[in-house]
Amino acid sequence: MDYTNKLILAPMVRVVRRSPVPPISGEYGADITYSEEIIDHKLLKCERVVNSCIGSVDFVEKGTENVVFRTCEKEKGRVVVQLGTASATRALSAAQLVYKDVAAVDINMGCPRSCSVSGGMGAALLSKPELIHDILTTLKRNLDISVTCKIRLLKNPDNSVELARRIEKTGVSALAVHGRRVVDRPRVPAKWNEIADVVAALSIPVIANGYVFCYEDLEPIKLATGASFIMREYVRKSILWDNDVKSTKHTLKEIIMHLSCLELPEGKSVNKSANLEDLARLYGEEDYYKLVMRSRSLLNGTRADMISSRTWDCN
Repeated sequence: MDYTNKLILAPMVRVVRRSPVPPISGEYGADITYSEEIIDHKLLKCERVVNSCIGSVDFVEKGTENVVFRTCEKEKGRVVVQLGTASATRALSAAQLVYKDVAAVDINMGCPRSCSVSGGMGAALLSKPELIHDILTTLKRNLDISVTCKIRLLKNPDNSVELARRIEKTGVSALAVHGRRVVDRPRVPAKWNEIADVVAALSIPVIANGYVFCYEDLEPIKLATGASFIMREYVRKSILWDNDVKSTKHTLKEIIMHLSCLELPEGKSVNKSANLEDLARLYGEEDYYKLVMRSRSLLNGTRADMISSRTWDCN
């Protein structure tokens, strides 16, 4: 996959794992979309399920109905699954489970959360260049899709450049660099000049990440005037994909907070919504919700009749 001069949807916690955000982003101009970080242990507990009801491919935790990762054929050419790992062997096993349904595999080497670092994943890998090399070269040798990784800036800019050069030698297709250090809080602006140093030192594409909230920090007027349509479209996609209501509400509230305030009527109504039907009613999509539910019911009925028929034939 070509990463040069592309608009890329970054991995976002609780937003993109099994929600319709990636396909919507693709429709609005994203060339590449990343999944939320998925821990290798978690993915290895899953089985691949073709969800004909909504046209998706789901990776479902065995023995449960928990969808750990969801994608679809339309996304196959641009979706990147991001893995959290501390083992080359586990990373490869997890990647082999999903690689036929994605365009690339990315390794998260920048997450500063204690749950990642304590397990030797995320930012913990920044101090282990040999393990980084082992993970990336193992994936490159055994997969026929693109392999990338994401890092954070190190304490010293020269060290950031040196690590980036070592990563480039593994043969990755691109390198994402988060423009903050591990100790920096989200409110700290990204250090674009230090990312520029990495860009100048490498020949592969470098993806700048961090402190980007909207397209060209999306011109506020453009975003404000288009927000209502975008939110309605997101609700429609959430209904179609049978998205978890908590995930849908989380994304809607993020948009509302960026534009105004959750204490206004719209924000309060989103908070009170108990299910997708409530959200459909709030955004004037009741008819669409009923249409999808009817279609789903008919499809499930047809499938049940087919199963019954097969059982009868066997008897």
